Amino acid sequence: MATTAPIDTLSRLALGTAQFGLSYGVANADGRVAPSAVETMLRQARNAGMDTLDTAVSYGESEAALGSAGVCSWRVITKLPPLPAGVVDVAGWINAHVEDSLRRLRIVQLEALLLHKPSDLLGPAGRQYAEELGALKQHGYVRAVGVSIYDPTELDALWPVWQPEIVQAPCSVLDQRLIRSGWLAKLRSRGVRTHVRSVFLQGLLLMAPGQRPAGFRRWSGLLDRWLAWCVAHEVSPLRAALAFAQAQPDVERIVVGADSPAQLEELLEAAMRAGPVPPDDLWSDDRDLLEPSRWEFA
Repeated sequence: MATTAPIDTLSRLALGTAQFGLSYGVANADGRVAPSAVETMLRQARNAGMDTLDTAVSYGESEAALGSAGVCSWRVITKLPPLPAGVVDVAGWINAHVEDSLRRLRIVQLEALLLHKPSDLLGPAGRQYAEELGALKQHGYVRAVGVSIYDPTELDALWPVWQPEIVQAPCSVLDQRLIRSGWLAKLRSRGVRTHVRSVFLQGLLLMAPGQRPAGFRRWSGLLDRWLAWCVAHEVSPLRAALAFAQAQPDVERIVVGADSPAQLEELLEAAMRAGPVPPDDLWSDDRDLLEPSRWEFA
């Protein structure tokens, strides 16, 4: 018998904003969210009790859209792009990006600054990079510094050199690498805040078989088994995917995104309903499935 996830407070959710600056997600049929809809969605999320926004320099116009809508009352997390080869003044490069992000967001402090490429801390400029991150925190531009990872093996290399205060990583009913590797529990035990993203695998977990691009045919067996479990337990894939993330006590925030106010309202309603937790045998370790940068759609 499936266990049931407790009804979660919506403050545990963080609003992902890639869709505010890009046409993002395999299931996104509407493109980038319009500015007027950004304001509506921020208001919806805030009224529901959410207080954290997740964005990035690489998310197109997302930071500017958020700044225009007004996010002074939010905890805003953004991410630095990979350090370009040949940069001599690493501190200046970091400072320029942070200043630009604060200007676009129209705020004076970031809740957290994450690296999109943690291995930058392992390169020749790693020491200078780490020192500047510490200086940004010391001067009050950021409250915490950390990394955004794609695979927990990145932490294996980083941890002996530099320990983040916050880690953002993918985690879903199919992508259980963070849990199965032991890193989720280890991070919590060391006082590191963990935020998880891709709980819907960019919408793939919510798509009916006929909606999936042809490139996902090789995983039809696993994906169909996931949907069959949802049908058997009379729960929507949206609610079930959320229930899996909500059942992880070591996770501080669950980053979720939406393509429209209607979709966000559906997500918020699902998050407030009790639902069965999917079994832990629906996982895969196939990076071609778990990492969207490796996806082939045809």
